[in-house]
Amino acid sequence: MNRIYLDNAATTAICPEALAAMLPCFGEHFGNASSIHSTGRDARKLLEEARRTVADALGAKPAEIYFTSGGSESDNWAIKGTAFANRKKGNHIITSQIEHHAVLHTCQWLEKQGFEVTYLPVDEYGLVNPADVEAAITDKTILITIMAANNEIGTIEPIPEISKIAKAHKIPFHCDAVQAVGAIPVNVDSWNVDMLSLSGHKFHGPKGVGALYIRTGTKVDQFMHGGAQERGKRATTENVPGIVGTAAALKKAIDNLEENGIRETYLRDKLIKGILDTIPYTRLNGHPLYRLPNNVNVSIQYIEGEAMLLRLDLAGIAGSSGSACTSGSLDPSHVLLAIGLPHEVAHGSLRLSLTDTTTEEEVDEVLRVLPKIVETLRSMSPMFDDFIHNQK
Repeated sequence: MNRIYLDNAATTAICPEALAAMLPCFGEHFGNASSIHSTGRDARKLLEEARRTVADALGAKPAEIYFTSGGSESDNWAIKGTAFANRKKGNHIITSQIEHHAVLHTCQWLEKQGFEVTYLPVDEYGLVNPADVEAAITDKTILITIMAANNEIGTIEPIPEISKIAKAHKIPFHCDAVQAVGAIPVNVDSWNVDMLSLSGHKFHGPKGVGALYIRTGTKVDQFMHGGAQERGKRATTENVPGIVGTAAALKKAIDNLEENGIRETYLRDKLIKGILDTIPYTRLNGHPLYRLPNNVNVSIQYIEGEAMLLRLDLAGIAGSSGSACTSGSLDPSHVLLAIGLPHEVAHGSLRLSLTDTTTEEEVDEVLRVLPKIVETLRSMSPMFDDFIHNQK
């Protein structure tokens, strides 16, 4: 059975270009980039070429790119580093209710350290209102952190408008762009952000590698202590193979950004329309227009998301749910609750995320299989029986 992988928002398969770039780093160019001998200098050269590639992709300077272990570390560094570097100026942070847990849990930890955090609401599409950002600013505000695009529902936030407000009030602005980089155009100057996080495995690079853009002059404390790597800002031996692979994957993604965006948007819209047209009592989550080209998130009422995922998996289709994972938690997605969905609707949500290798035949197969799965699950659902009975 040929499997259909539609969980690319969780992780992507490494692309051939990234793998090819990485292989020499495990052999001929295995050196430590901090060593001064020729083997180390060869590794350093690859590292700095990768830094330049990532900087060019974001419209940044190479000296403003710091490599990390991934998006979560980048978010932690930006938020904690800015908070403690500016603690004498104030203790207030502004974020949104639908951020990734790497941001939300970091902010919650900072609250235990004496910081105050405002968690802004979003509208029914998951959009942050820039006016709400401005209204939340106080004379103690030292950081605004808003994601570029939501990882669950795909809504793209008005980052340029929010950054304009931050600049007017001289407040550092961090953007978690983990889902956006490689999917939509991202430029740190046109967005006017002070810090920006990305993660390689979201655009066909290796796992465990990310980067944090820090604009020159931005005051951020060092996050990891030890050696003098990353210009003294982030200790630990650089993961040269991972960094080189991330840069190669990002270059490929940027080079094909427009073409991939058009193609993925077409398949995304076909999938959304097919689900909404063939399965009754469904709704699209996220903004219908301001959304990532590869993101489909729908709530299918009167069934549980986990049961739907398991049956899709048996049919050879990998997706994910906006409801609780199989770890035992009964809580639905915080994002879906924030956009106003009741618990019972949020529990029946399905996220299907595409990539540049997704085919129209795969989309057609999902549209063939999914309605049958939903029909079967609803036939066993007491919630659906009650609904039908009440309709009569």
